Amino acid sequence: MVRLLGRAEPRSTRPGGQRTQRAPDRAGRTRERQRQTRSAPVDRTSAGHRDGGSRSRWEKVAGLRSTLGGRSLAAQVFVLNVVIVLLLVVAAVVALVLQVRHDSTTEARNRSLAVAETFANSPGISEALRSPDPTAVLQPRAEAARKAAKVDFIVVMNTDGVRYTHPKPDRIGKKFVGTLQPALAGGTVVEEIDGTIGRLVQAVVPVKGTDGSVVGLVSAGITTAHVGGAANRQLPLVLGAAGVGLALATAGTALASRRLLRQTHGLGPHEMTRMYEHHDAVLHSVREGVIIVSGEGDLLLANDEARRLLDLPDDAEGRHVLDLGLDPDTAGLLASGRVATDEVHLVGDRLLAINQRPTDLEGGPPGSVATLRDSTELRALSGRAEAARERLDLLYAAGVGIGTSLNVTRTAEELAELAAPRFADFVTVDLFDAVLGGEEPEAGDALRRTASSGIRKDAPLYSVGEQIRFVASSPQARSLTIGRAVNEPRLDQAPGWRAQDLERTEQVVEYGIHSLITVPVRAGALVLGVVSFWRSEQPEPFHEDEVALAEELVARAAVSIDNARRYTREHSMAETLQRSLLPRSLPEQGALDLAYRYLPAQAGVGGDWFDVLPLSGARVALVVGDVVGHGLHAAATMGRLRTAVHNFSALDLSPDELLARLDELVGRIDQDEAEEGAGAPVAGATCLYAVYDPVSRRCTLARAGHPPPAVVQPDGAVTFLDVPAGPPLGVGGMPFETAEVELAEGSRLVLYTDGLVEDRERDIDTGLEMLRTALTRAEASPEDTCRVVLDDLLPARPSDDIALIVARTRALGADRVSEWEVPMDPAAVQDVRARVTRRLAEWDLDELTFTTELILSELVTNAIRYGGAPVRVRLLRDRSLICEVFDSSNTSPHMRHAAMTDEGGRGLFLVAQLADRWGTRYTPNGKFIWAEQPLP
Repeated sequence: MVRLLGRAEPRSTRPGGQRTQRAPDRAGRTRERQRQTRSAPVDRTSAGHRDGGSRSRWEKVAGLRSTLGGRSLAAQVFVLNVVIVLLLVVAAVVALVLQVRHDSTTEARNRSLAVAETFANSPGISEALRSPDPTAVLQPRAEAARKAAKVDFIVVMNTDGVRYTHPKPDRIGKKFVGTLQPALAGGTVVEEIDGTIGRLVQAVVPVKGTDGSVVGLVSAGITTAHVGGAANRQLPLVLGAAGVGLALATAGTALASRRLLRQTHGLGPHEMTRMYEHHDAVLHSVREGVIIVSGEGDLLLANDEARRLLDLPDDAEGRHVLDLGLDPDTAGLLASGRVATDEVHLVGDRLLAINQRPTDLEGGPPGSVATLRDSTELRALSGRAEAARERLDLLYAAGVGIGTSLNVTRTAEELAELAAPRFADFVTVDLFDAVLGGEEPEAGDALRRTASSGIRKDAPLYSVGEQIRFVASSPQARSLTIGRAVNEPRLDQAPGWRAQDLERTEQVVEYGIHSLITVPVRAGALVLGVVSFWRSEQPEPFHEDEVALAEELVARAAVSIDNARRYTREHSMAETLQRSLLPRSLPEQGALDLAYRYLPAQAGVGGDWFDVLPLSGARVALVVGDVVGHGLHAAATMGRLRTAVHNFSALDLSPDELLARLDELVGRIDQDEAEEGAGAPVAGATCLYAVYDPVSRRCTLARAGHPPPAVVQPDGAVTFLDVPAGPPLGVGGMPFETAEVELAEGSRLVLYTDGLVEDRERDIDTGLEMLRTALTRAEASPEDTCRVVLDDLLPARPSDDIALIVARTRALGADRVSEWEVPMDPAAVQDVRARVTRRLAEWDLDELTFTTELILSELVTNAIRYGGAPVRVRLLRDRSLICEVFDSSNTSPHMRHAAMTDEGGRGLFLVAQLADRWGTRYTPNGKFIWAEQPLP
């Protein structure tokens, strides 16, 4: 076949696909060959074949019988063509019916939905639904729209499904048949049903009022029969094409038979000629270009499509492909004869996919055949698909890349950085000041430029941190007002935008920014701010598809911004509550040199606390606690426990007894909250309570599930005190035990919470060893100890609160303490006064002699009269003068108001009037009654 096509003279076309006059010439030569064929029998008769006519008639009959019998090549070709045409016809009819049915349903769904949405969103629909007679207003409009849109019905109904309009007036006022729930929820419904008028598709869409609520429904429907009919119109064409195909097959077989009758006694020349013309017609009518090049690089054949795609000259055939004016890459490929598969070349403004194969692979003539396919439209479609994929990638990136932190500013920055330059050249995010503080914005609040990102840093836009008030005509103000995106395709022609700041807007236009989309940041009904997308590099303005993408992008970011705002508000409230419950300053006392640190966790407010509590007898109590968990609940529970510790310490309870009462309190809190369903129980609170006495230099400690305290001796040795570990507060059922240790003056007592020594990256044993190392190399001052410990142990991002107290001990020397025993004799009170007078004189406190004598007289007299032996008196000179009287009785003294006629009962009243503070402290062997007076 290649040889036959190579010998035949191909058709010649002009640029654009128009036939030239060479085709009639070829037809003329064909008719000449036919005349020669018809004259051949006459020539043979004149040469002496007297039986030529009979023989010619016999050949025709034999050819006919051979053809009918199916033994000749022409018969086989004919049968094969018939079978192929029939298969193609059947396949075409089946495909046509299926495609028409699918297209009819799809068109019916699209048209009904489009008509319903258009009518539902047309002006005045919601007002007509609220009118006294909606049917009078809507029926004419619905019928007019139905006729114009060529649908079978347009029905307007209320939210209960009662019709206001219908093509048949007798059905107005009756219930609509169909699915309404998704439309009542603000969505759309498209469904296929079997109605009284046949199979139909109907759509139901909501009509929304100005507040966004659904005030009515609109349904439009059309039968699939009315949008079909394409099969009936196209079926005759298919059958006609089948008939033409059969006719062409028959004609081709006849041509081959006539041609072969002369050469093969089975096919005649007419059949072969027609077969050639058939293949020639197909070759020149296909949509792919065909190029045949000889082994020397000469163009042998180019069909009409190839001439059009390559813009070949009229005399191209017979010339070398390098001389046809093609671009060097394409000409080089065609001249080389190498194998190529879908190689894309730019020819003019077309992208051609070229496939090339050599013709001498199986002994054929040297040369190559190339096919050319125009892939320009396919590339354009691929470009649109790529753009859609990029938009999906952008939305996916927004879902995973925006909102990685619960910080409003950072979330806004993530939105700006993601959208520029993937969607816009510049992106700015403006939020209300109240949103940045975690609060809900109010009408009239100013916005603040929270984030900005772009392809360059020198854009003349408002800078980050600047407060902005947009004028009412600006796109940003309009989008905030209407709650939807606003597109300004041409900023140089937008007077409303220019009114914001004439000088700045002029600079923006001169900079090259020419198009803008503003989208409000909405979280439900709450508007948090506005996002602006600016375009400068691309000359085309933003279009409606990009507006929808911008709205979707901002909608996803708005959820994260609102979550960050809510977290900021709750975190600020919890942090404020927590700091208000912690000590703002340490009380004055002389027993300890103190330094402390409190670091809240970055993940949220916790329940750690500490306290320093001065006690009677110059003693000081240190307490550190931790409520497991974070948030307002933990902070509030911490405040309740701290208050309880204050109250219990005022009773001078021992550490184990104080923890036991705290345990009962936490148990009651858990029980109350469990009954009220207020939240999770508080179980898990820990506490360490220590009391240091500077006179004896002894420290008494007890702990409830808390890490052990550390002691740094004056020589630098570090030990962790072996304090019995009781259960956490609220567990109950186990008694707490105390430990007592004597501390050398200058020792450092280190109390801390578990956030210092334990986190997700290290266990508590590793943390305790790190703490030991840090304390070993820290200097003696409490402040330096706190600094070194935090430098070595503080995590980069603490997941729990950290409380740290370092207390360096002092001792109250013997020269500042005076103690003696008093006999159980009322007369001994006089000796007490004398000794007090001498001691106060030694301490240069003569001004306090009278009051001190009176206080001790009353306290000693009560101890002798109502208490038990032994009775001891102790004077302490610290920041105040402390008088203490001990007796072995456990009876509690009570102050009472004596009547005018009573002889006694005024002793404790006088003590309360003369002393700043007084009280009772119980011990296992008795009690102390003490009173404090300020030093002059």
